[in-house]
Parts: sequence; structure tokens; C-alpha cells
Amino acid sequence: MKKQKIKKYSLLKGFKDIVPEDQFYWNFVLDKLSKCADAYGFEKIDLPIVEEYGLFARSVGTDTDIVTKEMFAFETLGKEKVALRPEGTAGAVRAYVEHGMMNKRKPVKMYYEGPMFRYEKPQAGRFRQFHQFGCEVFGEDDPIVDAQIIYMCYQIFDELNIPIEIKINSIGCNTCRNHYLKALKLYLKKYKSKLCVDCNKRYNKNILRILDCKEKKCQEIVADAPQIVDHLCTDCNTHFVKTLEYLEESQIAYTLNPFIVRGLDYYNRTAFEIFCKEEDGSQSALGGGGRYDSLVRMLGGQKTPAIGFALGIERIVSRLRDMYEKTPADERKFEIPTSKTCDVFIAQLGDGARKKVLVLFEKIRREGFLVGESVSKTALKQQMEEADRLKAKMCLIVGQKEIMDDTILIRDMESGNQEIVPSGQILKVLRRRLDSLK
Repeated sequence: MKKQKIKKYSLLKGFKDIVPEDQFYWNFVLDKLSKCADAYGFEKIDLPIVEEYGLFARSVGTDTDIVTKEMFAFETLGKEKVALRPEGTAGAVRAYVEHGMMNKRKPVKMYYEGPMFRYEKPQAGRFRQFHQFGCEVFGEDDPIVDAQIIYMCYQIFDELNIPIEIKINSIGCNTCRNHYLKALKLYLKKYKSKLCVDCNKRYNKNILRILDCKEKKCQEIVADAPQIVDHLCTDCNTHFVKTLEYLEESQIAYTLNPFIVRGLDYYNRTAFEIFCKEEDGSQSALGGGGRYDSLVRMLGGQKTPAIGFALGIERIVSRLRDMYEKTPADERKFEIPTSKTCDVFIAQLGDGARKKVLVLFEKIRREGFLVGESVSKTALKQQMEEADRLKAKMCLIVGQKEIMDDTILIRDMESGNQEIVPSGQILKVLRRRLDSLK
């Protein structure tokens, strides 16, 4: 009988496993981000991964690359047209409107983290499933909020010891932007035949995105294009100047960049991006954000000013890990625990002891101790090797004699000193011994 060949499955193109040894870096980054968000008054919201297709088409823009080329869109069994979320802001706005948050005290501040999906060409630092951490502020149009959001981003990367460059622009409001778009279209008209295929389409559908094109020939053409900051109306100009003044007062370095327009339709006024320098001198984007004062109303709510940002977790983790591992231990500003550790390890000898340690493990764990074990091992040597690997401070050894005497043997893993303790006193003795090691 012919042996059936078993299919070996692999990851889909553009997707990635976050394996256990990577989780230490991910947990460190996410912990830093959530603590910073909490400190700045943001509350967490968990948003669904799947939403109505129209939510993203309406908010992100029907002519954007995200909607036309990159969105994972499909029909459900119930013939509903849905999509995997390509970004988080649209879902946050939908939740803000749907749950009546416009009636809450302003500003309403929310943060989220989780996977996003875009069907784009996979490359270094870019995946089809990627993770973002985002913060959104609803109900405030004061420029100090713009400055605070950017200031917060700066502090996040400062705490992670990642050097960044913040690039800022203002893309104005609908009124002044329309005047600018006419000037831009007039300038680009004579270069239209030299633009890339995508930018030729953008010329009629969304000309502002030509400024953000990554093709070298397009970048050379727009280098001398009119700048939107020269076409801002009085209100938008005042808002932008005030934002910059607040940043300067906070001593936050930034660069004015007329080509920062963001890739989504809903932005207006302040737009910014965060970059870090790579070893080859190139720059890699770690995140960005800006104002979207018309989006809440566009999605069925009341007119509500809003601003937010999103950071790419994969890129931050990659950058942090690279820098951390290259920095000598005595020069690091913080320590990232890159292996699992425990306070107490429980070892056993004999079948009777194995039955006892299941209950003992849980008893000690519930008291708040970090506990390790290797109950599947029978040899004490193997268990002690595991205790060493977990860097246990204390080891509890339970054998047949300890069961008969209702005692537990405590071994100090550093000094090797041992003590026999009545089982009823084990928690008290453990707490005293571990406190003395702090």
C-alpha cells in the first residue's frame, strides 16, 4: 500500500509567528506603551478585527491604496460585505458614536492595540498582518492637545531609548486645502507624463498623495512644488503656529516637512510622522498621526474635533531588540527580562511526593510567589538543573521522608544552605527568606 504523503503547512506570505523568545520584548514594549497611555489619561478599548467594509471605505477613502489594493475584504455566509481592519481609528470612531460617548465629559481619550491587516508587498518591517498601538482624543480642538500628543510620542521613545526624528506638517482644512490643490495641480500638470503609474491616477483622484510617493522620480518632481503651509487660511495657520510654539516650549525637536500628508483621507490640519535612523543612514517610519476633525460627523456622529496617532509594534520591537542586544550590559538604561525566572522552585522525589507538589505549587502561587516546577521529571538532578535555568532563589524539596514528617526541605540556591521546615510554616519562612534577599 502506497504511503500517503503528509502535507507540511507553512506560514502564509506576509504573516509571522511571535515565538516565545520574542514575547519578552513584545511584553516589555506593550507594557511601556499602556502605562504611558494610562498616565496621560487614556482608557483602553478593545475593537473587533472585522468591521463593515463601508466603515473603512468611507473613512480611509475609496481612492486610497488601502481600500483599492490592500484591504482584506470578503462576504460572510450571510452575504455581508466585511473587511479585516487595516487601521484602528475608524473602529474607534465607530465605537465613539455607537456607544454614545459624545455625551461623556470631554476630552474622551481611548487607546487600543492589536493586529491590523493590509494586503501589500511584504518586505523588511512590513507584514500583511501587523500590530499597532494607537491613541485617540475626541472633543478638543485646542492646539495644545496636538502638541501634547506629539510630546507623548516623544516621551514613549525616550523611555525606550530609541532616538527618533519627528516630522510635522499642516494640511489645513477643506477650504484652504482646496486652494492649495489647485496650485499643486497646476504645477504638476507639466510633469504629468513623468509621474509613476500610481501618481498619474492620483493626479485626478487624490493629488495630495503624490507628495507622499516613495518613487524617486516623483520625489524629485515634487521637491520644488508649492507648499501647503503657504496656502493655509488664518485659522489653520494660527493653529499650526500655536502647536509648534507649545512643542518649542517643551523643548521637543521637530522638523517641518511639507511632504508629510499621511495616507488617509480623514486627516486635516496637524499631520506628523515619527522616524528612526537605520545603520545605513536610511530612515524607517515607526508611527504617525494627526487631526481628523470631520471624521466623527462623517460616520454618523456630531461634529467633533479629534486627533490621534498609531505606532507600529513590529518595527519598535525590532529596533529595540537590535539596540538592546548591541549595547553592553553595564551601559543599558533598563533591563529586559529575556528568560523566565522564578522565586521558588519545587522539586520532588517519589510518586507520593509528586502527588503532594501539585497542591503545594498552587498554594504557593496563590500567595503571590513566582513558582517553577518540573513535575514530569523524576530525577532530582534534572529538576535542579531546571531550577538553575529559571534562576530560582529558593528550592523546596519534597521526598518520602518529608511526607512522613510533614516537613519541607528549603535550599538556598546561592549559598546551598538547607533547612527543614514544618509544612504549616513554609509560607512564613519563604516570605522572610525572600524579603531578606531584596
